This record gives sequence, C-alpha cells and structure tokens, in this order.
Amino acid sequence: MNKRLLGAAALVLASLIFNPAWAQEGPEVDRTATGGAQTLEDIMRRQEQQKLDDSFRSENLGNPEKAAPITEQLGTRGGVSDADTWRAIRYNQIDPTVQSPGPANGVMIQDGGISWYKLREGPIITWGGGALLGIIVLLVVFYFVRGKIMIDGGPAGTTIERFKAIERFGHWLLAGSFIALGVTGLLTLMGRSFLIPVIGHDAFSTLAVGSKWLHNNIAWAFMLGLVMTFVMWVAHNIPDKLDWQWVKAGGGIFTKGHPSAKKFNAGQKVVFWTVMLLGVSVSLSGLSLLFPFQMPLFGDTFGVINSILGTGLPTELTPHEEMQYANIWHSIVAFVMMLAIIAHIYIGTVGMEGAFDAMGSGQVDLEWARQHHDLWVEEEEAKQGKGGSS
Repeated sequence: MNKRLLGAAALVLASLIFNPAWAQEGPEVDRTATGGAQTLEDIMRRQEQQKLDDSFRSENLGNPEKAAPITEQLGTRGGVSDADTWRAIRYNQIDPTVQSPGPANGVMIQDGGISWYKLREGPIITWGGGALLGIIVLLVVFYFVRGKIMIDGGPAGTTIERFKAIERFGHWLLAGSFIALGVTGLLTLMGRSFLIPVIGHDAFSTLAVGSKWLHNNIAWAFMLGLVMTFVMWVAHNIPDKLDWQWVKAGGGIFTKGHPSAKKFNAGQKVVFWTVMLLGVSVSLSGLSLLFPFQMPLFGDTFGVINSILGTGLPTELTPHEEMQYANIWHSIVAFVMMLAIIAHIYIGTVGMEGAFDAMGSGQVDLEWARQHHDLWVEEEEAKQGKGGSS
C-alpha cells in the first residue's frame, strides 16, 4: 500500500510538472456561438493553465459520411478538411508518411516543448541556482563558526604517501572535467537570462557556442575519469561497521576527537558513491542528448517504475519527449552533484589543514594521516615495516 501511495504521489507530481494545465479545473465553455469551434475563452483558459476538455477538437477529425460531392470543394478529401487533417496529426490519430525517414521525422506536431521550457526556465534555474548559492553561504557561515580543522599538536614534519600519481591523475581528470562541465553547463542553462542583459546578444552567442562545444567534448574526459577512479578506489569504499562509528562521532568535524578510519572514511565513501551513481546517471542522459533520438531512456525506465510501484507514468514517449526528459534529468542530477562537490572542495581546501596535499603532491603529513586515517596508517606501516618516509 505504501508503495502504491508513493507511486501515486510521484505520478501526480510528474503530471503537475509536465502538464500544469491539470492543476486547475475550469467550467464548461459554451461554444454554440462558434458552432463548436474553439473560442477566445478556450485560449484564455489554456494560458491561465486551467484544465480544458479538448475533446471538441480531438474528436473533430472529419466525417466521411458527410463528405461533399466530388464536384464540390472538399469532395475529393472524403469529408476531411485541412484543419481536420492537422487536428488528427496534433492528437496523433493518423500515421503520417514522410519522405525523409528517421526516429523523429514522423512527429509533425509536439507541443510538450512549452511545458519543458517553462520547467527549465522556471524551477530548474530558480531552485538549482538557489541551492548553489545556499550551500556556498552555509559553508562560509560554517567556516567562521567552526574554523579550519587543524592538525592537533601541529604537523609531524614527516610524510607518508597518500595517493600515487595515477590516482591523482584520475582524480584531477574527473574533478577538472566536472568543473569545466559545471561552468559551461551553467552558462548554457542560465546565460540567456543573466548574461545577455550584461554582455549583449552577440557576445553571449560566441560564449554559448564555445560553451556548448567544450561541454560536449569534455564530457568524454569526465566519463574516463569516472571509470578510472571507480576501478582504483571501489575496493576501499565498500561500507563497513566502522563507518557507523565515524558517523556517530560526526567525523570529528563538530568535536575535537578524530574517529578511526581506513583509507577512506564514511564521509569520503558517501562522496565516492554519490559521484559514481550520479556520474553514471548524468553520463547516460548526456549521451542521450549527444546522440539525439538514438538512446531513448525514459520510456523503458518509466515502465520499470510502473511495474514496481504500480504507477501510471507514460511509457509511450515521442522522440522529442525523450529528449525533454533527458535534458531536465541531466540538469537536476548535475545540480545535485555540484552541491556535493562544492562541499567536498571546501573540506579538501580551506576547511581542513593538510587535506589538499593528498591530491596535490600525494604526500601527507604523518600526524594528519594518523588523526584522520589511523587504521590506514597502521596498514601502510605494517607493509613497509617502518614509519613514514621523509
């Protein structure tokens, strides 16, 4: 029952997002003055996003039984006018034949772009941009309240190798490409609203074209970095009972103590799996956008969700709808990843003394390592048969 309720809630939310006209009911419209045709009131109702019974149009597709004689204007059409034909196309009641075959060429009218555009220009930019500003403000406040996490007793003066060169390369390949993708993605998403008023259309056009080219090509470096870091670190990021002790102690962020940890603590494991899972998701939706109409994802995905939760999400999607869902999902996942990575960047730079060295030179202070990854240090010292190397 709970699954069905959850599924129903998800269906209602999706319906309101992609079909906002369902949100309000409107009284029946009197169309006697137009002979049953669309009225100005119909148009105004749609603009006000009120629910409108479209059957007066969707069912008015012409009647062959009322066909005019062949000698009259519409006789050769069998009672179907041009308007009737386009209404049939609009409501997907005929199967058109096109000279240039392709996955999307047979879709002659697809009005889902309006809902997609409103969602993209409205909630996606507002909530996504607000969340980015919010996390930055929170981290600034946290820094001034908590201060930088220092090495207790000061640095030891000797170092131990934390990450090898290949590990640092994989990390920076992933991190650098993600930052570039984030910047170019934000320029593409928000530039029209925020940059055109500042730099003008011509300058933004050049910037947008360059951003799009960079975004599409740097994506391959991101996916390569994702695979590299997964292969190198997945064995160290399997959750275990030690992680719960780290979580209960708050990771030592809010206290002076330092809970025990191996090579990766629970917080780093959360970041790892967040990047891996969301990275795969954003890569799949990105590939779908890079190769339009070639990689439909959401029809089948909605089918799986329906079978599990008993929902009624649409499974028969036009190629354009697949692209619209992919674009919205790509943006949402990217924003969530940016929030996680901003927090990760904070703790790895200004938030903690000695943390950046791990991915800088690969050598970290031995005392820092003992305080934050004591069990890992013990393992390394056991392997080497001695303490840290200077």
